[in-house]
Amino acid sequence: MKQLLKIIILLAFVSGCSEKKKPIDKQAAQFTSELTELKDYFKIPGLAVSIEKNGENIYREYFGAADLEKSINVDSTTLFPIASITKAFSGVIIMKLVEQEKLSLDEPINKFLAKPILGDSILVKHVLSHTSQGNVGKNFYYSSRFGLITNVIEKASGKSFSEMMEKEILTPLKLKNTFLLKDSTQISRIAKPYILDNGIEKGFIDYGYSSSAGIVSNLEDLAIFNEALDNNSIIDKESKELMFSSFKKDMPYGYGIFNQQFENLKIVWAYGQYDCYSSLLLKIPSENITLTLLANNSLLSDPARLINGDVTSSLFALSFLKNYVLELTEMPLFEKQDSISKPLSNTAFYRKKILGQALAESYMARFDPNKLKTSAKLLNHIFAEYPDYSDYADLNLLHNLSFLKNVAFYMELGEFNDFDNQILDIGKQLLQKEPNNPYANTYLGNYYARKGNTEKAKTYFENIVNATNFSNNWYTKEAQQWLNENK
Repeated sequence: MKQLLKIIILLAFVSGCSEKKKPIDKQAAQFTSELTELKDYFKIPGLAVSIEKNGENIYREYFGAADLEKSINVDSTTLFPIASITKAFSGVIIMKLVEQEKLSLDEPINKFLAKPILGDSILVKHVLSHTSQGNVGKNFYYSSRFGLITNVIEKASGKSFSEMMEKEILTPLKLKNTFLLKDSTQISRIAKPYILDNGIEKGFIDYGYSSSAGIVSNLEDLAIFNEALDNNSIIDKESKELMFSSFKKDMPYGYGIFNQQFENLKIVWAYGQYDCYSSLLLKIPSENITLTLLANNSLLSDPARLINGDVTSSLFALSFLKNYVLELTEMPLFEKQDSISKPLSNTAFYRKKILGQALAESYMARFDPNKLKTSAKLLNHIFAEYPDYSDYADLNLLHNLSFLKNVAFYMELGEFNDFDNQILDIGKQLLQKEPNNPYANTYLGNYYARKGNTEKAKTYFENIVNATNFSNNWYTKEAQQWLNENK
């Protein structure tokens, strides 16, 4: 009996030791550490994060506050407005209508409008893919015209947009925490909105909904929606593949959702950005893995300029990719101010990571001028390591370089000329490909205006104002205002 007792005690001891030696999930630990760092860096009050792989949840964490004033933490019951991720839901409804033969993507958009407001050559598929502006079907410009898809859904179906959302998605998937945000009577479980200005301040909620935005949801329901896409239960495989494919080669958008190639991987993604909320849904179909993030200020999305169609400008997306897809857990996400690491492996990802941080630092420089220096240091490092920047220059890099000049100007830090050559080179390179690109024209117009060269500035601002088939936007108004003031 004593011998048996000794054996039992020994087995219990061995079992306890083996439990203590259970390997730590390095991916989750590193990802959590980086998310904490990103949350603090961008001063996001509350953050909800989930990863699904092969139909199973492998990571779900809640960080920070749903309500700072009442000290209520974000948890599984917290809801978030998801802004433009609504577009993916609308894309699904459109594909359902196509499957039901109630709609053709090749029909003119004007057929569905009370009054024809766009050119007859603009089809439903052009509005759905953000290719309706400029040269129709040939250029991607993220556009408010996507809201016209509301009219398409309603006229093709004979039902209201809210009825179609309920009938085709919310009811069949039993999404109990998802709804279209109409008014303040629905906000009881929604995370409080915040805005970063002079510190973290109380924000506001954008009410109303359309095909462009307006859904409120949580991690649990978005995981159900994601699984329905993965297993083709909400739309068929052919519809999904069309929705997830670029409208044309090298374009970053399909039908209601972004997609791009990076490191031999196809990334399908959507983002949301209100003034006081932001969100990201990122899928790697070949790996059957999906990331979802929800936040109660705009800084999950805004600093990365996701509107330009490159999710690898987002440090949140890069953290997920390096830890869960590319097996680069040991590579640090953030570079320290006093020293910058060298690319030991995967130089393409390394360059993206440095540029992503430089872009973020330029955004945050509006709150802390010292970050202007950090952004400049990172950019100088990249230009030294990879001097032929024409190989990797894009609109986000031009934005970064131009924004540093804006920060220096508005914060009265003196003229900032460090990257003037790059601004001119990259701006002209981009405009050779797309002469009417409103963003590139804005950056070069502002560049010359600040230099006092009104004649050259005028050329770029006139390009914006005189461009045909563009809806009015902030850049149109700013260009016209400058022209009015400099006649």
